Amino acid sequence: MPTLIPKLTTWRADLPASIVVALVALPLCLGVALASGAPLFAGIISGIVGGIAVGLFSKSPLSVSGPAAGLTVIVLTAIESMPSYQMFLMAVVLAGVLQICFSLTRAGILSEFVPSSVITGMLAAIGLILILKQIPHAVGFDREAEGIFEFSTANGINTFSRILESLSAAVTPGAILIASVSLAFLFWWDGAKPKNGPLRFVPGPLVVVLIGIFGNTLLGAVKPEWHLKATHLVQVPVTQTLSQFPSLFTFPDFSGITMGVVWTSAVTLAIVASLESLLSVKAVDEIDPRRRTTDKNWELMAQGGGNILSGLIGGLPVTSVIVRSSANVDAKAESKLSTMLHGFWLLVSVALIPAVLNLIPLSALAAVLIATGYKLTKPKLFTERYKQGWTQFIPFVVTVGAILFTDLLEGIVIGLAVGFVFVVARNFRTAITFACDDEDCLVRARRNLYFIHKYELQKSLDRVPDNANLLIDLSSTSYVDLDNIDIINAFIKGAKYRGITVVIRGDLALRTVKLINAPQTEVRFA
Repeated sequence: MPTLIPKLTTWRADLPASIVVALVALPLCLGVALASGAPLFAGIISGIVGGIAVGLFSKSPLSVSGPAAGLTVIVLTAIESMPSYQMFLMAVVLAGVLQICFSLTRAGILSEFVPSSVITGMLAAIGLILILKQIPHAVGFDREAEGIFEFSTANGINTFSRILESLSAAVTPGAILIASVSLAFLFWWDGAKPKNGPLRFVPGPLVVVLIGIFGNTLLGAVKPEWHLKATHLVQVPVTQTLSQFPSLFTFPDFSGITMGVVWTSAVTLAIVASLESLLSVKAVDEIDPRRRTTDKNWELMAQGGGNILSGLIGGLPVTSVIVRSSANVDAKAESKLSTMLHGFWLLVSVALIPAVLNLIPLSALAAVLIATGYKLTKPKLFTERYKQGWTQFIPFVVTVGAILFTDLLEGIVIGLAVGFVFVVARNFRTAITFACDDEDCLVRARRNLYFIHKYELQKSLDRVPDNANLLIDLSSTSYVDLDNIDIINAFIKGAKYRGITVVIRGDLALRTVKLINAPQTEVRFA
């Protein structure tokens, strides 16, 4: 087994990337905690655990874990249904144990059956959602917490109505100015960033954060009415002294282990968190420039261990999260050292400089996320899928639309359903070739035969005339399911009554077709 300790040789790329991811992760951790009805610091805890602990044990080089937007409704319901938050933490610990059990049963293999069109659709949808959800924050309309990616909220507000509301309300000029300057810088920096010299290590998002902090300070001095107040800034819990920092951690109540509601929540969290992690890791492998492949069963083990630790110290459930992971890839990270360092930066910053973090404008971070979203959903991605044909393009756009108008997991299920329809449709195309020249006939399988080909095979064999010489050619197949084998065997058994000579060609026939010889019927292999 390869070592889990990351190599330090990539630190020049991973160090600046980790800072970018930490800046992106911070408001998302707080936003998910707020939407989940949990203490704000619980989101920070799960971000730290997802970075350091899961990052250490995961074999994914670029995936980043933390509190997930896709679990907010489940977490909120679980917290409200339990006597205390400490009981909920017990459910998080149990969910981690169940994930380790999933790993031991090799459940991670399920992610390999997700079509690439659905995975790229998920990435494009996340990109669009990032752009749409960050527009209100970019104009200073911060009523909706960061990290909320569902289309509709409980109060009936959806993504588009929120944008219209933000643009029709009294927008904040200072936020718009900071977001505009930040976006302009990020897109300029992508093309102008030096390839050599020390500036190549400077992450654009870090510069944007500095633009936001100093820009807002400058506005306070020269145009006070544009100065951003606390409601438009990051809001990290602050302790008066470092010695008070441990008091922010909470521990589970183990007396709830026998309660049915705890186990119900644990099972639900384990299943949904596992699915989201597997899909996210699969997507990150797709956008990894080096196209490395992650061991999905081991990833479930790492995620389970992370949830056990997060639950033990007061955090929310963790999953691999595509937004942070995409930011990590976009920041040119090369190994999981970036993931681990991002967790370290979160820990150090909330412990030592929370007051500084609370100076960061949400509009500056919105610019970072909008730029990241654009890179995930460039128009080129849609044109490439269109050129690949309808069987790829339709599942892709359906997945994009479904995720955009529901949420991540519902959209993925819809995308998978549509993708499966196209898989079945492709396999319904003609798989059998039939030809007859007087008494010489051919039934040839052009590709592997599955249960959906039973009718076509039976129909072709029914066309063979009496007293014919039939060649059944299976040389192009590597698999024929038992239903089709039974059809072939039944035909051979009845051939004696029709005077048909049967010849079977192909190595597969020697291994799978159980021949039934009868008098007056010649069956042999070619």
